[in-house]
Parts: sequence; C-alpha cells; structure tokens
Amino acid sequence: MDEDREAGRITVELEGVPETLLWNLYQRSVEAGRPGRRLLDDPRAVELVERIDYPFERFGGDGMAQWHALRIACLDREVRRFLAAHPGGTVVALGEGLETQFWRVDDGRAHWLTVDLPETVAVREKLLPDAPPRRRTVACSALDLRWMDDIGPGTRPQDVLVTAQGLLMYLPPREVRRLIAACAERFPGGSFLFDALPRAMVARNQAGGMDTSGGYRAPRWQWGMDTGEYRKVASASPRIVEVRSLPLPRGRGLYAIAPVSHLLPGVRSMRMSIVAVRFGPADYRNDARA
Repeated sequence: MDEDREAGRITVELEGVPETLLWNLYQRSVEAGRPGRRLLDDPRAVELVERIDYPFERFGGDGMAQWHALRIACLDREVRRFLAAHPGGTVVALGEGLETQFWRVDDGRAHWLTVDLPETVAVREKLLPDAPPRRRTVACSALDLRWMDDIGPGTRPQDVLVTAQGLLMYLPPREVRRLIAACAERFPGGSFLFDALPRAMVARNQAGGMDTSGGYRAPRWQWGMDTGEYRKVASASPRIVEVRSLPLPRGRGLYAIAPVSHLLPGVRSMRMSIVAVRFGPADYRNDARA
C-alpha cells in the first residue's frame, strides 16, 4: 500500500479474501452517498472510497448496494441493542476489514476490538488508525484464538459481543462450529452475531457463477446456512441458550418486503440470514442436537 503523492490518494493492493473489504466498503459508500431516502448513513465510507486509489468500477453498478445496506442496518441495530443493554461493553469485530460500524453505533462508552489478518490491518491502520483505549486492533486470523487474550482486563464475559460480518462463508464448516463453540466457552453470558449465505448461493459461487458486471469474482465460499437451520448453530455448544434470526429493515421498491422475506417461499432460499446467538452462564448446559 503506497500513497499516491500526486493525487493525494492511497493505493490499496490486496487480493483474495482481504480484497473483499473493498467490495463491502464500496457498496456502503454507494448507498450512503445516494440522494433522497437512504438506508445507511455512513459518511466515513464515502470519504474512504474517495481517498483510496482502486478501480472500484470492477465491482459493477449499484445493484447490490441496497441489499448490502439492509444487511448492515440490521447488524447495526443489533449492536446498538447490545450496547444499550451493556453500557461500556466490548464488541469484538472479527474480519472487520474497512468496516466503519464503530462510528455508526458508538454511544461514547463502547470498547471495540478489531481482529483481522496482518495485511488487512496494515490498510486499516493507514485509513482508520486505532484510538486506545476504546478502539484497538489485533493482527491475526479470527481462528487464532489468542485474540481472546486481548480483551481488556476486567471485562466481564457477559459484556462481550463477538461479531463476524461477511466472514464465516470463507471458513470450512468445522472451523465455523469450532469458533462459535470457543466463544461460548470463553464468554459465558456473552453474545455472537453473524451473517450466513444460503446454501444455493454458496454452491453457485463454488461453481464459478458469481461474477459482477465489472468482472470481479468473489473468493470461494465454503460455508452456508439456510433459513430454518438454526438448531445446528445451537448444537455447536451446550452453552448456547438462544439462537435468533433477525428481520431485515424495510427497503425501497421491491425491497419493501425485506422484513418478511424470511417468511416467503422462494425468497427465503435466496436471502442472507442475520443470526444472533446468546450464550448461557458458565454453569449452563443444554442438550441441543443437530
């Protein structure tokens, strides 16, 4: 990553899964920058796209922006709910990339720990540098559980929310299960929030059919989950006390049906799920079965 001195812009060179942070950033900026009614206020995303020297046109037009904004707005709403219930709580954002969620949901007391790969952290440090003690970053894989040791001392496990936005689809199924189980063990009383692509979409990606109009192809997805498979999440750990599917906000045009899309046959099989998991206390055990 170098700074283009002539243009005053920053060149970002990433590939594979780390490059997807630019796709996510671009979609947020498109929705946040549209005139009229928008589903997402994210001025930092707009600013970052203007600062980065990258061929964003390869991500195609803005057809995905509203869909992506509905997903992000749903996740933001749940994080705000958690912070309201846990003043001064800690959000651990796994695979955060250039997500600007902290600035959208911060209540002035939240603590934020970003966990991402070293090459991604190098980009984030240039564009969204840490501001200790409330905003910190750990450079490692989400599967390297040593990040758990970087949670602030004195933080109660029930005041921890782990988020995985746009991450789990890139992990093998067994690793998804292991990660959720590890969080349940380490943070009794805490929470886990993630999104999941439907299995049909994952299969299409694996078959090579997910190019954008600009020629960009997402990296290979490995894990997906259809609506109605939430019991399988509960079976990852006996400490999981609740698994909830979150409704999407209301969108514009055809996306007005988003809040009830999980109820509509034919639509729910194409809909990304937003799932909130709550862990029971240290002495809690259930008998969930896959």
